[in-house]
Amino acid sequence: MQSRRTFLKGAGCLLALPSMEAFAASNYVPPLRTAFLFVPNGMSMPQWTPSTSGALELSPLLKPLAKVKSKLTVLTGLAQHHAEANGDGPGDHARSAAAWLTGVQPRKTAGADISVGVSADQLIANTQKGKTRFASLEIGCERSGVSGDCDSGYSCVYSSTIAWRGEHSPLAKETNPRAMFERLFGGVGGLETPQARSAREMSRRSILDFVLEDTHALMDRLGGRDKQKLDEYLTAVREIEERVQQASVNASSAPDLKTPPTGIPHDRGEHIRLMGDRMVLAFQADLTRVCTFMFANEGQNRAFTEVGVTDGHHDVSHHGVDPEKLRKKLLIDQFHLEQLAYILERLDSVKENGQSLLDSMALVYGAGISDGDRHNHDQLPILLAGKAGGRLKGGQHMVVTPRTPLNNLYMNLLDWNGGRMENFGDATGTLQGLF
Repeated sequence: MQSRRTFLKGAGCLLALPSMEAFAASNYVPPLRTAFLFVPNGMSMPQWTPSTSGALELSPLLKPLAKVKSKLTVLTGLAQHHAEANGDGPGDHARSAAAWLTGVQPRKTAGADISVGVSADQLIANTQKGKTRFASLEIGCERSGVSGDCDSGYSCVYSSTIAWRGEHSPLAKETNPRAMFERLFGGVGGLETPQARSAREMSRRSILDFVLEDTHALMDRLGGRDKQKLDEYLTAVREIEERVQQASVNASSAPDLKTPPTGIPHDRGEHIRLMGDRMVLAFQADLTRVCTFMFANEGQNRAFTEVGVTDGHHDVSHHGVDPEKLRKKLLIDQFHLEQLAYILERLDSVKENGQSLLDSMALVYGAGISDGDRHNHDQLPILLAGKAGGRLKGGQHMVVTPRTPLNNLYMNLLDWNGGRMENFGDATGTLQGLF
C-alpha cells in the first residue's frame, strides 16, 4: 500500500514525497522498479567480460562498479537475432537500437511507414497503470530523431528510440534536465499554477521554498527515521535544482554552442548524472516504476573530449584492431561505466523499509552491438543490477548457451511484474538460474 501522504503543498505547488513509515501500512513492501539503460556503438568486450563464470570477479571495465558488486549479475551469451540483417542489408546501428527492447525486426524505411514492435518497458508499464503518476519515463542525452535516413535506409527514429508504445508509435525521450525536473516536481498533473511557476522562476527560488510551511507541519508528525528520510530527499531535490541552474549558466556561456537548450550541461558526464538523478528521485517518490535511459543515440559520432578522445565515438568503434582506436574506445566505455556507477550508488544510498532502492530494482545496462567493428548482435554486453525485491541473487557472472535470446531476460522481467506472456520476440522461455 502506498503512503497516504504523498505530496507537500504550497503556493500553487505540489511536491511528491517518498513513502513514510508514519503513513504506510505495516505490511508495506517496496514495489519492483525496472529500468533499461542503453549505450551505443558496442563495447570493449575483452575488458568487459569477466574471466570466470559463477561468483563475479569484476573485469577491468566493470571495476568502477565495485561498491555495488554484490548486486550485479553479468550475463554472457545473449543475442538479439532481429538486430541482424536477415536479408535487409546494412543498417546494424539502427536495427540494434530498434530491436533491443522490442525483439522485432524494424521495417527498413526512411519514410513515415516505420514499424517495429511494442517494447518490453511498455509491456511492463502496462502492468503498472494507475499505480503511479507516470506509467513510464523516457529520458536520454540526445534528442530523438523523427525523420530522415540515419543508417543505410533506416529512419532516424530507429537509431534514437528504444521505447515503443505500439509498432508505429515511438516514444520521444526527454533530454533537458530542467524540463524533466519541472515535469516531475513542478506540480502534479499541471496543478502548479502558471503564476506560481513564473514567480518561482523569476525569483530563482526553489520549489521547496513554496512548500516550506507544509514541510514544517509534516516534520512535526514524523519519527526520527522518517525525518531523516525526508531531509535526505528534500536535500537531493534542492541540490539537483541548484545543479540545473548552474548547468543553464554553463551552457549559455559555452563558446561552441550557439543556441544551447536551457538546462542542458556542456559537460556530458554531468548531463548523464543529472538525468540519472531525476530517475532516482522519480523512483524514490514512486512517480513511476519504469524508465528507459539512452546515454546517447545509436551510431552517434561525437568526440569525448572529457576523456581526451577527439575522434568520433562511431569512428573509433570501427577499430580494425588498431591499438590506438581500441584504446580510445576503451576510454569512452570506461567513461560510461563511471556514470553508471554514480547512478547505481545513488540508488543504493536511498533507503526504504530497511533496504535500498537498488534492492527493489531490476536495472538492465548494455548495448545492442557487441563488437563495434564487427557489428555483431550476439555475445551482447548485458548487466543486470539490483536485487529485484529479492528475486535476484546478485554477485554473479552467468554464462548462458551462445545465442540465447536476449528476449528471454525480458520474459523474466515481465513475469516479475505480473505481465506473463506466452512469447516475446524470439524468446524461448525465461532465463533459468537468475534467482
